[in-house]
Amino acid sequence: MTDTNLVSVTLESLRDLMQNSGYRVDLVSDPAANVSLLRSSTAGFGFDVRPGNRLAADENSFVDFTFSAWLNIEGELPLDVVNRWNALRRFGRLQVVPGFLALTMDVSLIGGVSPNNVRANVEIWDHLVQALVPYLREELQKLGTSQQTAVAPVAPDQVPAEAKVA
Repeated sequence: MTDTNLVSVTLESLRDLMQNSGYRVDLVSDPAANVSLLRSSTAGFGFDVRPGNRLAADENSFVDFTFSAWLNIEGELPLDVVNRWNALRRFGRLQVVPGFLALTMDVSLIGGVSPNNVRANVEIWDHLVQALVPYLREELQKLGTSQQTAVAPVAPDQVPAEAKVA
């Protein structure tokens, strides 16, 4: 990629950018949502990159995208833990979906951004994903609920379509 600002990306160009940053990234299809997306992982934690708003002039290009990773929840996860994460972290947000916990982060290219900006957002996402499980373990221990509640990363393709956030 050149130093020219990006006003949109395709799944292929975003895959290339992520691969150049050291990620193994696959272009996959989500048949339930009838959409193509990228799938990758960090530290053994799988995540998806879903395209957002498409350009009217080119249906393969989009101006934003969303990272999403999922955890399976067994037991009761107090909403205080989710809300505290959301209050302490500026870029990623947690959402409880019955039986699951979704970590998502939106990235916008509107107005044009450098390829380095996109790489920086990939790095922010990586840090958020790697911080999530230790944060949850620590918070659940503080509350004394770590024995009754278990959270574990789940492969994105194992999350039922009805649970996935748009």
